[in-house]
Amino acid sequence: MDLVIGPLDLAAHVDEALSVQALAFGLGPEEVAVRRQIVQRHMQYPGARAFGATTPQGHLVGFVYGMPNSRGHWWSTVVEPYLRARRNEFWLDDSFVITELHVHPDHQNRGIGRRLITTITDSADEPRSILSAIDTESPARGLYHSLGYIDLARQVHFPSAAKPYAVMGAPLPLRRG
Repeated sequence: MDLVIGPLDLAAHVDEALSVQALAFGLGPEEVAVRRQIVQRHMQYPGARAFGATTPQGHLVGFVYGMPNSRGHWWSTVVEPYLRARRNEFWLDDSFVITELHVHPDHQNRGIGRRLITTITDSADEPRSILSAIDTESPARGLYHSLGYIDLARQVHFPSAAKPYAVMGAPLPLRRG
């Protein structure tokens, strides 16, 4: 299937994007409602941007969004102590953070996530990228490792998350092939 990877007006397509995230990540309606508010707030941040993967019929099957990181962002305040403990807190500065990357389950394992994350990071002015992913050996973490991301901290606990996360970082541009 020919997909178009391009800029996405995430604020205008938030419900479509969150339906992809809900399927890919197993979110219930209450979590989607909370994330809707978070996405709307994030898209107001300076430098925040999103890219989507759409079918020729215009259906969104994947999306990524991120922004230049700020130590004042909630995410940074949670991960900073874990990074500091490993002497990796400098990764919070001059980094582009991947906030969310999700591909509809019917379209996974086709290189869509790879295309989305490389497209968004290729447009970053920062010299490195950071993200967090559930701390298990998953296809997502395999993708991030293949792109050059390394583990900066593991067993990171977010207040509302049941499972621990890993914080990962990579120099930009991301590794290809």
